[in-house]
Amino acid sequence: MCLGVPGKVIELYEVNGMKMGKVDFGGAIKEACFEYLPEIEVGSYAIIHVGFGLSEVDEEEVEKTYELFREIESFSEKLPDPKK
Repeated sequence: MCLGVPGKVIELYEVNGMKMGKVDFGGAIKEACFEYLPEIEVGSYAIIHVGFGLSEVDEEEVEKTYELFREIESFSEKLPDPKK
């Protein structure tokens, strides 16, 4: 299973002729390639998978996704430790 994670584009630049940028994933800043999203702009949100921007998404969709991640985290905290 693959997981694309939404993040906010905070910087765009070019490296060796490729459109690159910095993405904020709720405080974790990572670099991503935006060659597949030539129209992406700073302040936009994108789905990133293994360092590549795959699609642009709106802020409302990002909030829904982050809420699901919080629910998963909350649920996992309630599971028994399999090592015990």
